[in-house]
Amino acid sequence: MEAYAQALTYGIPFFVILIIIESIAARIMGKKVNRPMDTISSLSSGMTNTLKNFMGLTVIILSYEWMVEHFAMFEIKSTLWLFILAFIGHDFAGYWSHRFNHVVNVFWNRHIVHHSSEEFNLSCALRQTISTFVGIYFFLYITMALIGIPAEVVGIVAPIHLFAQFWYHTTLIGRMGILEHIIVTPSHHRVHHAINPEYIDKNFSEIFIVWDKWFGTFQAEIDDVPPVYGTKKPVKTWNPILINFMHLWQLIQDAWRTSSWWDKLRIWFMPTGWRPEDVKENYPVEIVTDPFARPKYDTPASPLFQAWAWAQLVINNVLMFYMLVKIAEFSIPDLLTYTSFLMVSIFSYTTLMDRHKWALPIELAKTLFGVILMMRM
Repeated sequence: MEAYAQALTYGIPFFVILIIIESIAARIMGKKVNRPMDTISSLSSGMTNTLKNFMGLTVIILSYEWMVEHFAMFEIKSTLWLFILAFIGHDFAGYWSHRFNHVVNVFWNRHIVHHSSEEFNLSCALRQTISTFVGIYFFLYITMALIGIPAEVVGIVAPIHLFAQFWYHTTLIGRMGILEHIIVTPSHHRVHHAINPEYIDKNFSEIFIVWDKWFGTFQAEIDDVPPVYGTKKPVKTWNPILINFMHLWQLIQDAWRTSSWWDKLRIWFMPTGWRPEDVKENYPVEIVTDPFARPKYDTPASPLFQAWAWAQLVINNVLMFYMLVKIAEFSIPDLLTYTSFLMVSIFSYTTLMDRHKWALPIELAKTLFGVILMMRM
């Protein structure tokens, strides 16, 4: 945990600097890539993912280390080629887990937050899930375990692989020549995030685009079809915690409401977006059919309110960064209390950004939580 915290103390400032550079470059180029409320929501989502990881809320059914210990057929010493092989193996597993998240109804809840922004910029790359409470994709790593790739090698490769997916979330970089045939580029990933019919469920690769080309899910960006970003069922909230569970809540409601027992069972594993016919008729939901006619989600935000929202984001980031730096000094109960307060705080100010009726009571609860936390310190 301390090593992970130390990596984040370097990674977070790096991400923030790149986001600022993108914003400055966009202004120079005369393009608008950020909206204040959307960017605050994206950065807040990144914080919730970090906090959730430190709360230890994920259950791993079979750890990679256990699989290596019990299944490895060879013992391989660490070399440069082993790290390269591990990186490729991790990327292959990433392609399939990403694809499953998109095409299976219940698994979409694990990924919806990443696609929830109606903008496409570096900050939206930080919209990462907090709803993955059970690690279900261990089977994708069995081959790596069989050939004996050590767990410590995978432990080094995994964060590098994740951070390497950050840079291509941008509209400022066009096509990249020969690299378009080898790695995932911004052009490829713009297609992936788009809700245009031509682009839906394409380009699942995370680093090497060859997986999509081999498995039939590749789509190049079309010059006269500009990507429109977001989700086909608009999330209509700035609150990243709500976004993480709204699809699951829809599935629970649909399973409860349908009169068919068969539909109650199969809804979870049907293609993403599938709903029972009786529920569809009696409880319609908004689905985007014409991406170019869809209005983007927005809420009233005066310059003063925007300044307040930015201040909330900065304060919570500073508090989280303090936790990362001092992580060795936190007991487990103190860590859980501290991270819980930050989660409540993020929920509070993003709810107020939505101008939701819950905003005031949640803000009061957050303030009381903060007072109790300070009295304990």
